[in-house]
Amino acid sequence: MGDVEIVSMDSMQVYRGMDIGTAKPSAAEQAAVPHHLIDIVDPAEDFSVVRFQGAARDAIADIEARGRRALLVGGTGLYLQAVIDDFEFPGEDPALRAAIDARYAGDDGLAAAYARLRAEDRPAAARIEPGNRRRIVRALEVLELTGRPFSSFGPGMTADHAVVVPVRIAGLTMAAEETSARIEARVTAMAEAGLIDEVRALAAVPWSRTARQAIGYKEVLAFLAGELPTVDAALTATAQRSRSFARRQRSWFRRESRVEWFDAATGPNCSSPLGPVMAWWSAS
Repeated sequence: MGDVEIVSMDSMQVYRGMDIGTAKPSAAEQAAVPHHLIDIVDPAEDFSVVRFQGAARDAIADIEARGRRALLVGGTGLYLQAVIDDFEFPGEDPALRAAIDARYAGDDGLAAAYARLRAEDRPAAARIEPGNRRRIVRALEVLELTGRPFSSFGPGMTADHAVVVPVRIAGLTMAAEETSARIEARVTAMAEAGLIDEVRALAAVPWSRTARQAIGYKEVLAFLAGELPTVDAALTATAQRSRSFARRQRSWFRRESRVEWFDAATGPNCSSPLGPVMAWWSAS
């Protein structure tokens, strides 16, 4: 790829050992092209978008200082936009967060927390899975801490943000039916590649709440804990959650006016340069 180095925009490929379920580039692929922001923390660590923003910008600056070009690759929209756009992050209050988490404990607690978020910050609720306790509690923490909706701080929601990293952006599309078929094939391939054994090995060490939310890992952990009856049930849940993520991903990126869209079957016009810093992802 000439003078290009890849900066991963994937929020879960940062974790060491979480290889199969995140579709992490192989050792050979990483040897062929330099990759950044892969395998930088252990699953026990909470790796926030704030930490990612700084690490990614440092990587891009280093690449450019060496006269090379950064290709930003991945599908986590919040992480990508946090890197290329300028916006503030709300503060944190761990004690308040713990109190909110405890307030919504119990069988119906998570549903009640999500219902409150929908009532007080519908844009944020629309972008958070109803089962994602960590993000729901964080959104409520920001509401109580700042008096402002969580969505008012984030990119791609209600506010415009100045550009920090100028980019040319290309996105790939495909039919929803093809996306669903590829998701099913990917989940099957992950299982055949040893996803269950990978998660079982990692289950013996501490996991952060962030790492536990990774698609595929959360479901297999539930199977290993006896919360899902079979491996097939865990894989079915993984595919369902992957399809839900793909829909949210598609909605997120479709609102991004900077994207030049190309059909995945034909690809982009490679004769058109993408610029000194590039971004690339698939929003199927």
